[in-house]
Amino acid sequence: MQLSATALRVMMSTLWGDDPSQDLIEFRKRLDEIVITFAAPNVSDFFPILAPFDLQGIESKGKEQVSWFYGVFESMIKNRRNIRDDGKEKENISKDFMQQLLELHWRGDEKNSLSINEVKALLLDMMLAGTDTIPTAVEWAMTELLRHRDKMTKLVKELDMVVGNQNTVEDSHIPQLVYLDAVIKETLRLHPVAPLLIPHVPSETTVIGGFTVPKGCRVFINAWVIQRDPELWDDPLRFHPERFLETDINYRSNNFGFFPFGSGRRICVGVSLAEKMMALLLGSLVHSFEWGLSEGTKPSLEDKFGIVLKKTEPLVGIPVARLPNLEQYQ
Repeated sequence: MQLSATALRVMMSTLWGDDPSQDLIEFRKRLDEIVITFAAPNVSDFFPILAPFDLQGIESKGKEQVSWFYGVFESMIKNRRNIRDDGKEKENISKDFMQQLLELHWRGDEKNSLSINEVKALLLDMMLAGTDTIPTAVEWAMTELLRHRDKMTKLVKELDMVVGNQNTVEDSHIPQLVYLDAVIKETLRLHPVAPLLIPHVPSETTVIGGFTVPKGCRVFINAWVIQRDPELWDDPLRFHPERFLETDINYRSNNFGFFPFGSGRRICVGVSLAEKMMALLLGSLVHSFEWGLSEGTKPSLEDKFGIVLKKTEPLVGIPVARLPNLEQYQ
């Protein structure tokens, strides 16, 4: 299943609209390279005293890769600035994410404005956070659904009832697709895309649960283990989306048995976008196609550890169109 290109197109459209100057293949290649660099085991993460020496060359390589993206963003920002200076902003620029950030920059308010470097950093953060993690989460969800056909059937029935076979899944359908939401949550419980979340650094030394956490140390939280804890979840290894229909647990609640996006003030800034993109992608795949597998095969649940928890063997599904009008697939 080739979901990465779709996720990248959606992310690029959300962040800066349909810019024909952007080469999707080159962008995908560069993103893959920078993700590999950032995901590489770095001895400096565990021994910060070695960081100034950059023993593995990860920092210098990362800076070079970031510089390429910043150059692309600078070109787009320059174009927006020229349009603004020509007085054509209202008729030519949509209110995409980049435009919202630039308006904060142009506002000049010391408390709320952003520097150009901050604008570029936020754009890159959103790209890195969404284009690899979202398709990975959807692939895990499809894997579980193909292993549990009863859950797939239940989801198809909900989609047919809410969306109908004359329509495709749209934004307006998402709030009504409660079982789809439960499937995604159960997928992220069993297969959190970032199993150790993002490392945090305490600003002050503190004591938690009898353990001293020194100021400046790197803290990793093993969400993968916590979300499979039998003391917190009934039958924790079972794929059972219905458990989320019986509770009000959500991504922003203070339930520390389920926090695939982190929690509190440091929760993932892209949680709302990720939630919507996962629902649209997974909902569209299940609603638009009947899915099968090669004869005698069963999707593997083996994973390979990393910053992003991916399947060891990519899922290969066989789609068959199920909507009556072929124009719906264009």
